[in-house]
Amino acid sequence: MRMTARSEYGVLALIELAARQDGEPVSARELAEARGIPLPFLEQLLVALRRAGIVNSTRGARGGFTLARPAEQITVLDAVEALEGPVEASVCDTSADCPHENRCAAAGVWRELTSALSGVLSGYDLQRLAERQRALDATETKG
Repeated sequence: MRMTARSEYGVLALIELAARQDGEPVSARELAEARGIPLPFLEQLLVALRRAGIVNSTRGARGGFTLARPAEQITVLDAVEALEGPVEASVCDTSADCPHENRCAAAGVWRELTSALSGVLSGYDLQRLAERQRALDATETKG
């Protein structure tokens, strides 16, 4: 299983928003430049994140994007599901009416994998990742 660029870039942009402690709106261009994300692609991601209630947008010369709720209340799972849809290891996870469910030895594997993946992604919130990013950025500027 591999995360797509949507999730990877979306999470990077959210970490950047969370790492900025002033709470001022950040333009999509500034976010794109800060994390090396193609601007047109980032703009699409920000629309999806806004629709999911993860970011707010402000129009105007001093406009941009901010987190819609405190960083410690937004998990990586929230972001991934906003950008990709529900996290599921297999099509079997989405099929409640699978005619083979009771006769499929692999069904439990897929359910357990989905549960583990969701558990890992929900175990990381943006506040935790922003703190890590600030520490990494500080080390980079010293070296």
